[in-house]
Amino acid sequence: MSQIELIGLEGIPEVKPGDRLAPLILAAARRGGTEIRNRDMLAVAQKVVSKAEGRLVRLRDVEPSAFAKQIAAERGEDARMVEVVLRESRRVVRMSERVMITETHHGFICANAGVDRSNISEEDCVSLLPVDPDVSARHLKDELESELKRRIAVL
Repeated sequence: MSQIELIGLEGIPEVKPGDRLAPLILAAARRGGTEIRNRDMLAVAQKVVSKAEGRLVRLRDVEPSAFAKQIAAERGEDARMVEVVLRESRRVVRMSERVMITETHHGFICANAGVDRSNISEEDCVSLLPVDPDVSARHLKDELESELKRRIAVL
């Protein structure tokens, strides 16, 4: 019988730009007694990949365009945040009072172009999606496989 089992890894520290994720993941798995076996699939949150890759923007460094200021004024938002969302977007699909639905440069349709304020330790900072999520996953997979000497998948 086939089955799917989900196991969360605890104890991964706050990820910072330049951190290597593979050692952090492997250490957390070892501490938790979780063996990563041949043909396992690891689902890694985009946020930690973005942080490790330094895909962070300090809003204080953002100069909003006139268009961003106009949208922000209409929606009661931070014009700098709107500017970052616009920069990360190929096009705006739809806007409501709470969210902008955009198509990213990757071709993803998502809220606020994936720009996110949550779980960022630095105040007034936002995270962006990885430049190329497939490449990020492939690099992490290769590094983990090299260390584990097993074939795995990384999402």
